Amino acid sequence: MKVKLSKYLKPYALFAVLTPLSMVGEVLGDLLQPKLMSKIVDDGVLGQDMDLIIRTGLLMLLVLIGGGACGIAASAFGGIASQSFSRDLRVDVFKRVMGLSFEQTDKFTTGSLVTRLTADITAIQQMVDFMLRMLVRDSLLFFGGIIMMLTLNVRFGIIILCALPIEIIMMIIILKKANPYYSIVAKRLDSVNSVVQENVTGARVVKAYVREDTEEKRFDDANISLMESNLRVQTLMAILQPLLMIILNLSVIAVIVIGGWQVQAQAMKVGEVMAAITYLTQVLHGVMMMSMMFQTLAKASASANRLREVLETDPVIKSGSVSLSDKTGGTVSFKNVSFS
Repeated sequence: MKVKLSKYLKPYALFAVLTPLSMVGEVLGDLLQPKLMSKIVDDGVLGQDMDLIIRTGLLMLLVLIGGGACGIAASAFGGIASQSFSRDLRVDVFKRVMGLSFEQTDKFTTGSLVTRLTADITAIQQMVDFMLRMLVRDSLLFFGGIIMMLTLNVRFGIIILCALPIEIIMMIIILKKANPYYSIVAKRLDSVNSVVQENVTGARVVKAYVREDTEEKRFDDANISLMESNLRVQTLMAILQPLLMIILNLSVIAVIVIGGWQVQAQAMKVGEVMAAITYLTQVLHGVMMMSMMFQTLAKASASANRLREVLETDPVIKSGSVSLSDKTGGTVSFKNVSFS
């Protein structure tokens, strides 16, 4: 039977709903700030209206406080939902592991089971937290920033149309190459944990047969393999961030150039150009954060498949009781244990 991990989030549906709702309040505050700042620059500073500067500044402070409160609430609700989700999932996986026979345990290996109960569940927990908070935040900043930017000047849409496809294509290419390595990294981590577990539990045997050098070489081989796999992934992701930053900076330069022409033609104000730069930064930064989220999602997807393998394995040892009779007529009972 195929196990759906989403069922572990259902008991915390209220927190899962409150998290994105709170995040909406934070994002709205972030989107209002540049607009208010442009008003201060254009009507307050250039218009020499101190009362407007004070009023708008106080309004910005209130928006900042409200957005900060919503951000804190979103972090709290998201933490409760994701941590509770991982706790319940870890309990069920541990119960299933305790029901496995020696043959089934050897099939998974002890090191692999340890990895699944720790690193894999943590990866899924981070994915849930990202989906509830960062996905909503980045999506709203992305679409909201585009809308707010176009309200300032439609010509800025040309910059977005040029920058976005380039960023998206680069993301797709690099993430497509990096995704297969996450499963490889998990398997290499299994190997490292298995070697460590075997040497810790069998330390006396290793010393008795003078196998220290052999076991050290086993660990070194497993450790180097893990390092090489991680290095490949990190190298690919390290290439992505500078490329996205280059596109971001070139787009900001384009906004300054187009905005400068508009200001000279008195079709725009200086504050509006400042606001456009901020909105463009929010839009393209949102795309960059989405690339990190997709990276987390790819890692969590591999971890989820590994956890389903455990949860979908029928345990040999189940809860119940067993009674054994000896030759003298006595009975020995084992509670809460049965064998199928």
